[in-house]
Amino acid sequence: MKKIDFITMGCSKNLVDSEYLMSQLESAGFQVEHDADILTGDIAVVNTCGFIADAQEESINMILELAQRKSQGKLERLYVMGCLSARFMKDLGHEIPEVDRFFGKFNWTELLDELGHTYNHQDKYHRHLTTPSHYAYIKISEGCDRNCAYCAIPIITGRHKSRKTEDILDEVRYLVSKGVSEFQVIAQELTYYGIDIYGERRIAGLIDSMAHIPGVHWIRLHYAYPTDFPMELLAVMRQNQNVCRYIDIALQHSSDRMLKAMNRHITEAQTRKLIQDMRQAVPGIHIRTTLMIGFPSETDEDFKSLCQFVRDMRFDRMGAFAYSHETGTPAGKRYTDDIPEDIKQARLSKLMRIQQNISAEIQDSKVGQVMQIVIDRIEGEYYIGRTEFDSPEVDPEVLVPVSSAKLQPGQYYKAQITGADDFDLYAEIVGNP
Repeated sequence: MKKIDFITMGCSKNLVDSEYLMSQLESAGFQVEHDADILTGDIAVVNTCGFIADAQEESINMILELAQRKSQGKLERLYVMGCLSARFMKDLGHEIPEVDRFFGKFNWTELLDELGHTYNHQDKYHRHLTTPSHYAYIKISEGCDRNCAYCAIPIITGRHKSRKTEDILDEVRYLVSKGVSEFQVIAQELTYYGIDIYGERRIAGLIDSMAHIPGVHWIRLHYAYPTDFPMELLAVMRQNQNVCRYIDIALQHSSDRMLKAMNRHITEAQTRKLIQDMRQAVPGIHIRTTLMIGFPSETDEDFKSLCQFVRDMRFDRMGAFAYSHETGTPAGKRYTDDIPEDIKQARLSKLMRIQQNISAEIQDSKVGQVMQIVIDRIEGEYYIGRTEFDSPEVDPEVLVPVSSAKLQPGQYYKAQITGADDFDLYAEIVGNP
């Protein structure tokens, strides 16, 4: 039995592809392991990220590390797939000849052919889950039609392509039958779902149908777009207790000048109204956003505007990153990367300090509340859990002392919040577990 080491770089959309492929290979008789601390496989597969320079460098370094292992006779075959491979396949093949074959973002099933096996359509929903067994990511579409100036995703993935509703719902039913109760719904542009195959946005209907599948305990929404946001989705969130009061919506900036240059098709006033409307439509909703600093020609005034915007909006969850000048993007063709790196990093640090203070105040306000949590794992002296407002990997966690109760990962409990730091909460279980 050949052993294959899978290494997944980048986002959860890549992770889903790896999970599908690993399951197919297991069915074909291979032993697979994902992101092992020590790589011991006969074959290695790297699923790469090509979004921004830092992610590209991380993927390349991993490929080079495995190429060296192959040169030393410790690895029989090395394959590379995913976004970086799709974007720079010819260059990578020339620079790293140790790789046996490169695959793109959407032809990963050909890797099965390379290894002497055929894709089994009967097992198309089967996945080797790399997450704890109680939650999974559900990818509802690929690609994006938005063409934001800074973004390489349309170059890599092409236009938006929705999955059929029944196909998604069948996969959810299958995963529920395997013990999954929490679903992270993911897409590059969640709110565009359905337009390409149904002629209209159907994200609200999809989520409502998911919510009515027995066994679905939590549904959480990722990567919405602010322009033309479908407000009917919020009604679904309000009406279904198992649709978490949470949405991940990348806003990128607040300055009208920057938003126009980024090709975002929205203004600061419209953004502020959208956030206000969301909070009115779903009381208690937690909004996660991502912001970008250092886009070409960003002035001190633009940045000050962004800082004030963050102070005013008081996002429950916020990440930020520095602009990366990407070849082939509209910004890469049109603008010069004219903001020095030290200024980018100084602005990034300042923005995150502002958010850290806001996050600490928000978390502190939860002390004394009773909230439902799910337990993900045990770590040292604590059970590590999350509330409905916390997505895995990226959001705060809830720490419950192991000595206080006997809990099971994957189970849901009522917990009283007893303390908070800048990001995480501390809690005790209420009632009998």
